[in-house]
Parts: sequence; structure tokens; C-alpha cells
Amino acid sequence: MKVDRLDVTAYTVPTDAPEADGTYAWDETTVVVVEARSGTTTGLGWTYAPAGAGSVVRDLLRDRVLGRSPMDVAGTNETMGRAVRNAGRPGLVSCAISAVDIALWDLKARLLELPLTRLIGAVHETVPVYGSGGFTTYHDTHLATQLTGWVHGQGIERVKIKIGEAWGRAFERDLARVRHARDAIGPHAELYVDANGAYNRKQAVRMGHALAESGVGWFEEPVSSDDPDGLRIVRDLVVCDVTAGEYGYLLPYFARLAPVVDCLQADATRCGGLTVWLRAAALAEAMGLEISAHGAPHAHAHAGACVPNLRHLEWFHDHARIESTLFTGALDPTGGAVRPGASGAPGHGMSFRHETATPYRVL
Repeated sequence: MKVDRLDVTAYTVPTDAPEADGTYAWDETTVVVVEARSGTTTGLGWTYAPAGAGSVVRDLLRDRVLGRSPMDVAGTNETMGRAVRNAGRPGLVSCAISAVDIALWDLKARLLELPLTRLIGAVHETVPVYGSGGFTTYHDTHLATQLTGWVHGQGIERVKIKIGEAWGRAFERDLARVRHARDAIGPHAELYVDANGAYNRKQAVRMGHALAESGVGWFEEPVSSDDPDGLRIVRDLVVCDVTAGEYGYLLPYFARLAPVVDCLQADATRCGGLTVWLRAAALAEAMGLEISAHGAPHAHAHAGACVPNLRHLEWFHDHARIESTLFTGALDPTGGAVRPGASGAPGHGMSFRHETATPYRVL
């Protein structure tokens, strides 16, 4: 038994409205899709990255994966990491490794006819989610509609919005949007914010104090995650939990962040796949922290059910929309949690809709 085929394609899907956070704006999202095959069985993996990540899979990783046993996912992950030494591991290359790794985990589980939760070993039957969107480009009505749809429509009692507009220069509008979000969801739902590193240290502390008045409990990347000292300072001076980790492409990155945050984030479509994500979760547990899965909810759901220190996974608007459109087997977050593996389908339970995706193909 061996991996005898590794295919990669990429698709760029327009957003349903212009989107932005504190430091970036976009109107389309690219997903790079990897299909790993052994005989008649196919495993599916993906990452949200430029199409160039697909070229990395094709040119640097494919020959290192073909012919290997699909049972030895950790060994193949190590082989891929060594193969890209001179290409530069963080960033695009790590996204490519991640997509292949997720496909190999799915392939292994399908060959064994097990849901991923059974293969890895479940700790929880359900995985909490939070609704994530609230882009700075949304007008007040759009923002309220999205948030109330999650909280009052689907029963998701945790939601997150973007703040830090214009690199932290729209402080009063940020606060007005937070107050509007609180009014929309009511006093009991949990409200989170994500600044995407837009503020400097003193701005972040001032914002953290103001956020407490609206009952905000989660302050994501108040300063850049490349400023761990700044994260520690903000964490120690504000009431809400300070979180970061989405830009972790290597395991040592999480070791540097864990001592300065209240909850560690990690993204399996960036950090090296489920292989490294599970290690990051263990690292967080050893530091007495919970871990939260960033983005790509269906890539994380099964692994999230298998770690004791999971806080929740992010039901990110863009990614949930793409995954429910281009893949079959999407989970239902109604009630504020998903049940990965409950259907008994092998692997992560997702299959790719090639015909639906064809109009968006860019690689």
C-alpha cells in the first residue's frame, strides 16, 4: 500500500461582499486543494493561500510523497519539512505542506474505514464553535444581520468582529461598532474582537479597557503577534483574554507565543497540517492553556474533538461558505457546536465537488 497519486488544484472564489480587517482588505479567497490517492481511495486536504502554494506541492513535495506508505503520515510530514529547507519553510511553503498533510490524514482514515475522530482518538463528542466575520467594511445593518443570524438564528452564543480599522486610526468607530454588536446580540452572548495586529501597545491597552465596558471577553492580536513582549504587556493589563497564533508556521513559534497569551490559536492549514496542529495543542496543554482552531472549520473539527484543552473552533464566514459550497459533508453549527464523526463517514467526511469548483479554477 502506497501513495500513488498526488493532485493539486487551486480555486479563487469571490467574497459575497467586500471584506477587510484592521490591516488588510480583500474581495476574493483562494483555496488550494490536494487529493492524495492510494489505489481507489482518495484523501482530501486544503489550505487558504495563493495558488503558488499549489506549485510548491507540484514542484517540491509531490516526488517526496509518492511511493510512501499512507499509514506513515508523521514520517511523510517530516520528509516534506526536510525537502523545503532551501525554499524557506514559513509562509507559502508551510501552507503547501499543510494541505498535503491534511489529505494524508484523510486518506489514512478512509483506508482504515474510520472517522478521523476514531483514528486520532476522541476526547469530546461535540466541538464548540464561534461565528466569525463582522468585517470593518460592513455597514451597521449588515453587521447586525450577520451577528443576529448566528446568535438568534442558529443559537451560536459566541461571535467575533474585526476592529483596528485603518491600522488602528479609527478608534472611535471601532468602539461604536463594538457597542452596536453588543446591542445586536444582547447581554448574554459572548462577544469577541480581532484587531489583526493593528494597534500599538498603548492603543491596545486603552482599547482593552474600553472593551471591558461592552463585556468583550476575547481580544485577538491586539498588537502584532511578532511582538510577544507587547502581547504580554497587553495581556497583563486588560481584563479580556488576549489571544494569538494564527500566523504560526512552525512549532517553535507556538512555544514563543504560549507564555504571553491567555489562549493559543493555531491553524492546521498553515502550521504544517494536523500533524503539527496536534503538537501545538499538546504544547499549549503543557503550558496550562487552551487552544482555539483558526479558520478552515472542517479541516479542524475532527482534530479539535481529540484534544482535551480545546476551547473552540472558528466558524469563519469566508471559509465556512467555501467549504459548504465546494465540498460535500459540511457540518451544521446550529446550537453552537458541531459533532465531527457522528455520521460514521470515514476520514473528515468531506468530498470535493469538482464540477461546482471548475468555474473558479486558477491552477
